[in-house]
Amino acid sequence: MIGIDERAPTKPTGLRAVVDSIPAHCYQRSTVRGLGLLIRDALVYGLAVWGLLSTDNPLLLVPLWLLAGLAVSALFVLGHDAAHDALFDSNRLNSVVGRVTMLPSLHATEIWVFGHNRVHHGHTLREGMDFVWHPLTTEQCENLGTVHRLRHRIEWGPLGSGVYYLRAVWWEKMVRFSPPERWARVMRRDQALVAAFATAWLVALIAINGFSGVWDWAKVVIVPFLLFSQTIGWVVHVHHISPEIRWWPHREWNRFRGQVEGTTVLWGPPGWNIVFHRIVVHLPHHVDMRVPCYRLPEAARAIAATFPDDVVQRPISIGSYLRSTRACKLHDFETGVWSRYPR
Repeated sequence: MIGIDERAPTKPTGLRAVVDSIPAHCYQRSTVRGLGLLIRDALVYGLAVWGLLSTDNPLLLVPLWLLAGLAVSALFVLGHDAAHDALFDSNRLNSVVGRVTMLPSLHATEIWVFGHNRVHHGHTLREGMDFVWHPLTTEQCENLGTVHRLRHRIEWGPLGSGVYYLRAVWWEKMVRFSPPERWARVMRRDQALVAAFATAWLVALIAINGFSGVWDWAKVVIVPFLLFSQTIGWVVHVHHISPEIRWWPHREWNRFRGQVEGTTVLWGPPGWNIVFHRIVVHLPHHVDMRVPCYRLPEAARAIAATFPDDVVQRPISIGSYLRSTRACKLHDFETGVWSRYPR
């Protein structure tokens, strides 16, 4: 008699079979297409900044801030692709574009590469390793002090993604990060570049408009950055946090569990990808970072056809995000079960 375990197909532990399912042309990069996306996003960002510097009318500021925040997010996604050397065939062009497009989001590229490319991608949803949206256990939550428990409730609530990203990713892993000696020079250079970008804006605006230049600086640098943080924090949450996605104990983790079972394919409405450049079609990006953003949908369909029982895909919706933020507060790494806060 054959037992259930004997009849069940054995899942891969690595990614070789998954990578092999991606059509070869999904790796083709177009310099013209990449530059076209860059020029479009830069123009939108420039227009938003010009508009913000031209008015203080609250009825105009709000939509202009939203436009600027989305433009900063779009540029960041292109920078994210370039930081993976996926946007262009030229590594030099990827390096330049990555640094420039990440300036409005105040990100030091080489530090981002270390934390995102090496740590997050190298250990996706691995207990104690992946630092992005790493959950607490019930016991850990109960041992928190009052302030930290309140902070956790805010950050893991439906409106807290920006607060979480600002504290746990940007502040802790970008600003306060102590570079390893091996990469210290290039990381500090990129930190200085970001500081110079923000400072140059401030100095130029004060030189032009006097003390009111501080307000202009807040309008064009700080508020769009905060809106970007809210956006990107939400994007990363929907990539990896869901009731059907588990985190793994260190000893049980493997690349298939982290990169295939541990992320999502989300299909957005028409026009969605003007801003997000298909980054929410996220699973193929985790399988192979070399796939450019504009090839991700085709790669996702090929992977889903080969591994239909392992790919989490659905239309993106506010409802699914709200369900996740209600259900996914604490995590049991041994059972892989999410839970709400204990009463």
